[in-house]
Amino acid sequence: MKNKYIKVSHISEPKFREIIKLFSEDLSATQISHLTNLNRNTINCYLMLFRERMVKICEETSPLSGEVEVDESYFGASRVRGKRGRGARGKTIVFGLLKREGKVYIEIVSDVTKATMD
Repeated sequence: MKNKYIKVSHISEPKFREIIKLFSEDLSATQISHLTNLNRNTINCYLMLFRERMVKICEETSPLSGEVEVDESYFGASRVRGKRGRGARGKTIVFGLLKREGKVYIEIVSDVTKATMD
C-alpha cells in the first residue's frame, strides 16, 4: 500500500501508522526502531517531522504568541489592620496575561504558589 501521507516515502502506510502509534505511546526512537525493524536514523527523521508539525499546529491555534506580559495584582481594601503587603488578608488575587497589541486574559486565583500558577 502506497503511503498517502508522505509523497516520497520508502515505507508503507501501515508501517507509518505504526510509527505514529508508537510515538504517541512515548517510546524512544531506539525502541520504535526495534519494534518496527527500521533504522533508528529513519525513525528520528519521522519523529522530528511529527514534532515540527505539532509545534506548527500549536502556534496556529494558540491565542497567545509573540510578546506576552504576565502579572498578578491584589484587589481589595486599601488598608486593613493587621498583615501588610502581598499576603494581606481580604484581598482578591487576580492573575493576568496581556498579549502585546492584543487581548487580556485574567483569572482569579486562590494563592500565588508555583503549583497554582502552572
